[in-house]
Amino acid sequence: MITLRDVILRRGTKVLLDKVSLTLNPGEKAGLVGRNGAGKSTLFALFDGSLHEDGGEFSRPAHWQMAQVAQNMPETDEPATDFVLAGDTRLMAVQARLDEAEARLHEFPDDADAGMAVGQAHADLHDAGVHDAVPRAQALILGLGFTTEQLHRPVNSFSGGWRMRLQLARALMCPSDLLLLDEPTNHLDLDALVWLEAWLQRYAGTLIVISHDREFLDAVTTVTVHIDAQRLTRYGGNYSAFELLRAQQLELQQSAFAKQQDKIAHLQKFIDRFKAKASKAKQAQSRVKALERLEKVAPVLADADFNFEFKEPDNLPNPMLAISDAAFGYRAEDGTATTIVQKVDRSVLAGQRIGILGANGQGKSTLVKTIAHTLPLLAGTLTEGKGLNIGYFAQQELDVLSPPDHPLMHMIRLARDVGPQAREQELRNFLGSFNFSGDMVSQPVGTMSGGEKARLVLAMIVWQRPNLLLLDEPTNHLDLATREALSIALNEFEGTVMLVSHDRALLRAVCDEFWLVGRGGIKPFDGDLDDYQKYLLEESRRLREVARQQAATATAKTTTPAATTAAIPAESSLASPPATAEPAPAHQVTSAAQAPPAPQASPGGSRQQSAQARQALAATLRPLKKAQGEAERRMTELETEKAGLEAQLSRGLSPAEIAEAGRRLKGVGEELAQLEERWLELSGEIEAAQAA
Repeated sequence: MITLRDVILRRGTKVLLDKVSLTLNPGEKAGLVGRNGAGKSTLFALFDGSLHEDGGEFSRPAHWQMAQVAQNMPETDEPATDFVLAGDTRLMAVQARLDEAEARLHEFPDDADAGMAVGQAHADLHDAGVHDAVPRAQALILGLGFTTEQLHRPVNSFSGGWRMRLQLARALMCPSDLLLLDEPTNHLDLDALVWLEAWLQRYAGTLIVISHDREFLDAVTTVTVHIDAQRLTRYGGNYSAFELLRAQQLELQQSAFAKQQDKIAHLQKFIDRFKAKASKAKQAQSRVKALERLEKVAPVLADADFNFEFKEPDNLPNPMLAISDAAFGYRAEDGTATTIVQKVDRSVLAGQRIGILGANGQGKSTLVKTIAHTLPLLAGTLTEGKGLNIGYFAQQELDVLSPPDHPLMHMIRLARDVGPQAREQELRNFLGSFNFSGDMVSQPVGTMSGGEKARLVLAMIVWQRPNLLLLDEPTNHLDLATREALSIALNEFEGTVMLVSHDRALLRAVCDEFWLVGRGGIKPFDGDLDDYQKYLLEESRRLREVARQQAATATAKTTTPAATTAAIPAESSLASPPATAEPAPAHQVTSAAQAPPAPQASPGGSRQQSAQARQALAATLRPLKKAQGEAERRMTELETEKAGLEAQLSRGLSPAEIAEAGRRLKGVGEELAQLEERWLELSGEIEAAQAA
């Protein structure tokens, strides 16, 4: 278990945690919460060993394997699959041992120790899961929103957000007893977030996570650790349970404080009244001592709430937008157009609150960017209402801020170039309403946190008095207090909101209708976010089935059944991730839409039609059953060979024989795993054909 006893942690001269104690048991999933600057990241540094306690005692089991997401941006031309596979540190260490032992054996063929090392390394590789390591790595990559076409792309070819997803997949790939995740949802879409929640719920080790997404914390954690006023408090339950328990605790504390203040006032009144009287001197002195002994109950100091509001728009055109037969996408530098969404006929009315849903890569951000004039419309018309004023928060909005300039300089430029005009003091007062006060108005933006930059961007949007808000993942860098303030401000906003977000609490609080972007189009989504999560999982299952059928068809066209069972391409085994990786991601919707529908048997018809249907079914099942039988026979042969090799390795062999037996055992294990996957695919195809 993890234990802290009277631990003191400092950042420079500032004490962040003062004599705190905490116990986390093996297998617990803890959410670490607290205001920005309270010390969450510093405590993480203690957990991962990069920081040592300034006082007290910290311990965690020495044998525990730890995994966490590296914060550096990966710079490598390594394929995505290989990069994530390297996260399995145990497998990489065994592979390095094998390479070293084989090199030694090659140099000294008669070295018995080298031969034994080769054989042992092969056995250790099998124990480390080398036979399914690549499918496991690729299941993680696909689960986090990548497509099958991206599995072998170089890491450097992805944008920063996608590379951080690969860092997350690499951390999940590592076999660990302790998993540390600091804001893992920042770069994820809702479909990838749902997948990650399911993965973490199955994780068997101890999990500690920092997150400002309350629904994510509710879904994943069973313990909440709150950092406040240099103290750690452990609460049993998820974030919602913590909020309830803390509210009750604060209410009791405030009541106890009020009662104690009454008692102190009564004692002080007696002291002040009788301390000068000789007859009451002893009683007065005893009251003084009682007052000194009284253990003070701290008052409840409510967190300084951050609130802001969007100014009333100058006008509200209705409709705001009219979209007719439109195509959305992007153009390459050579002018080639790539269409993602087409034949869109929608209107946006004044006062609407629209949540934009859709699996990764289906065109949510493309839609918003086109409306915001960041991308050109590829076809059709997009008519704006007279007086439309767009406030656009992009995922990359923080990058457009000038790092050397301070918030006041940004606001002065905005007021001068865009308006409305204002004096410097007005701009200072305005920034103060967004918690930029004192020296912060002249602090370079480059030295600010992501949350502070996001607040500045929000302030700049509010200043422009928009009547249509286009918000693309606005909460990525916001803490819970600022997210709550944004939710309240959006609910009071009189204009129109179009919101893309993986923050389900924000979507639930703000949006009263949803658009679903997918399968090349846009349509209303009739349901709530719970229905949408079910939709994502259903899409995942359907897409996996389509992938299996396509892989089976491709294999049948290129190989004979016997050859198929003997050597199955890696891609076919990866089309269906292992059970430990479910649920798979809801992506590649477009490719699924293009898949031909499964043949349907006629519900009625003549006897002749029934006979034809039976003949057609038999013709469909015959090659499938034949391939399945071949797979079963080959699996039996391999099991026999595997048992014989294991028996050989238990006897005394020469170094060369040990090495050869180890290599053959590795090959047998890999082929068996592929055949088992193929057998399962064939079984699914047979069942599907019989049910049709």
